[in-house]
Amino acid sequence: MAISEKGKVLLAYSGGLDTSCILAWLIDQGYEVLAYMADIGQEEDFEAAKNKALKIGATQVFIEDLRKEFVEDLVWASVQANCLYEGVYLLGTALARPVICRKQIEIAVREGCQFVSHGCTGKGNDQVRFELGYYALQPDIKVIAPWRDPAFFNRFPGRPALLEYAAAKSIPVVQTASKPWSTDENLYHISFEAGILEDPAVTPPKDMWKLTVDPEDAPDTPERIAIHFQNGIPVKVVNTTDKQTVHRDSLDLFLYLNALGRKHGIGRIDIVENRFIGIKSRGCYETPGGTILRAAHVDLEGLTLDRELRRLKDQYAQRLSEIIYNGLWYSAEREFIMASVESSQATVNGVVNLKLYKGNVIIEGRSSPNSLYDAKIASMDEAGGFNPSDSEGFIKIQSIRLKAFREQKQLLPGNH
Repeated sequence: MAISEKGKVLLAYSGGLDTSCILAWLIDQGYEVLAYMADIGQEEDFEAAKNKALKIGATQVFIEDLRKEFVEDLVWASVQANCLYEGVYLLGTALARPVICRKQIEIAVREGCQFVSHGCTGKGNDQVRFELGYYALQPDIKVIAPWRDPAFFNRFPGRPALLEYAAAKSIPVVQTASKPWSTDENLYHISFEAGILEDPAVTPPKDMWKLTVDPEDAPDTPERIAIHFQNGIPVKVVNTTDKQTVHRDSLDLFLYLNALGRKHGIGRIDIVENRFIGIKSRGCYETPGGTILRAAHVDLEGLTLDRELRRLKDQYAQRLSEIIYNGLWYSAEREFIMASVESSQATVNGVVNLKLYKGNVIIEGRSSPNSLYDAKIASMDEAGGFNPSDSEGFIKIQSIRLKAFREQKQLLPGNH
């Protein structure tokens, strides 16, 4: 059977056991396989992974540095919107998927691939995120999902079968100390799930956490920074403790906030969340820089956004978080909501001062040229143009419906 008898496949390749075996298995099935690796800030030896893919049989390997694109196109959008899935999760995994699959489709089209493939499991969210992205960007693309193919998952029911296949195919497997959980990492966050974490009552061991120091072990001296925003996007970070450090480039700025968050133990969460496909899942996450940015941006909006606009935007943010989590970045509803979010950010300009200390992000002040705060009106010490007697009519009008509700309840059976 010729190597390309069934056509060309572009495989999203990580260099790990699963995708290495998938690469070899696709070749066995008669496909020509090209491998694609996205550099989104994960700690990876890309050159070693490239050589491994070529040794297994990939005809080409593409390594793409998407870090800046990831920050500017996805992370900044999330910051502007204050995205938070189910009130806790900052969407680190979900945010990375649109930029990964966008480049994968771009390469697949350019190289004449009829198929794309991935190593996502059949129970998780990522299979949905990748494939919805593929189809939205290239409707006629064909997707090969081995972990949903009985021919694959029946042959490889567990890790021992994969290791046996790897040995037979001379696929090098790096022997590392066993960690009873799985991870997914990018420059925005790292996730931990499965293994011992599948019992939601089990406390994560201290050595599981990778990015952040334990808050108890963080420095005893706080560090202070000032984050400057323009249209809701961070454009400068100044370290007001050392009086020297200033970052303006988007990628450098975000990596610097990550470094500070890691140093001070910021951004750890442990949650049970609802996957899109209907399964509850326990996950632990570290999102150091993202946690700092969200706290600062939410605070600045308190100073610069109209009350009703902010209420409406908060509703949009909740829906947008669900859209991103569910893999619907390339959808009409995401474009509509994001356009609304961006229009709300015209006045979100200014500086937020923060203290970073033992896992906490503490707001210490803010200022903006577009502030809606009026010190004279807000003051308890002067009228500032506000007539206190006007409040009497306001209160009476607000009480009308409360009185009517009270009378309604008294007419119900059992309330006489």
